[in-house]
Amino acid sequence: MWNLRIDRALSVHLCYPLARGRAGGRRPRIPILMYHSIREGNEGRKPYFETNTSVQVFDQHMRFLHENGYRTLSLGKAVEMLAGNGTCEQSVAITFDDGYADFYTHAYPLLREHGFTATVFVLTGLLKAQRMQINGKDCLTLAEVRELHSQGVNIGSHTISHPELKLLPQDEVENELSTSKRTLEDALGAPVKSFAYPFAFPETDQRFVSSLCNLLEECGYENGVTTILGTAQPRHNPKLLPRLPINSWDDPRFFQAKLEGGYDWLHGPQYLAKAVSRFLS
Repeated sequence: MWNLRIDRALSVHLCYPLARGRAGGRRPRIPILMYHSIREGNEGRKPYFETNTSVQVFDQHMRFLHENGYRTLSLGKAVEMLAGNGTCEQSVAITFDDGYADFYTHAYPLLREHGFTATVFVLTGLLKAQRMQINGKDCLTLAEVRELHSQGVNIGSHTISHPELKLLPQDEVENELSTSKRTLEDALGAPVKSFAYPFAFPETDQRFVSSLCNLLEECGYENGVTTILGTAQPRHNPKLLPRLPINSWDDPRFFQAKLEGGYDWLHGPQYLAKAVSRFLS
């Protein structure tokens, strides 16, 4: 377990203090938090890849944001602010992938308690009147998604079936993007502007990245998020925004370090590892 926590040690004790101490640490940035399931227990994964966040830890995170004067933004508003339309200070965007039912039962009540909003990315192939499951976990029903939308929760697309898009022919990628968007818009009676890429984002494959951006534009998406690591900054493509993975391993000091740019350093080593892996494959 020790070697798996090097990311925390470097972030909290070295990179976070450096980010706060230099002028570059005050550059415009908005942390976009990536949650998945809000439930007790863990999936037995390495800490970085864990997708469960306990209710207690999630409550702790929301209290930290509230007590430190953070305001939550939609992704659209975050993109506007990064473009210079407003101040990014004490701003955060909160996102949830996969559309698990525990967002409705556990996360949303705590968000509402603090006056926060969030974006939930759902799989339209599982958006039914009856309760469906993915990875052995209950998903939101159509009625719950509609209710959340009516209460101000932003709903975005996470494709139809959560495929690894890079492995699909372009026409199938286009179908996953366009059909999921249209299905959500028909269900909600409102435009759907946000998209979350499923699986690890293949950022070193520039041909695929360019093709994906073009398809997102053609389908009418205005913003999107990925698993690229880091806080969102003005230099980032608004359709390929980076995020910060959050789970039960994020204690208060680590959580604060991530919010304030102390975890951004890890993107460099990850990008290099992806590039080497792609070169060798």
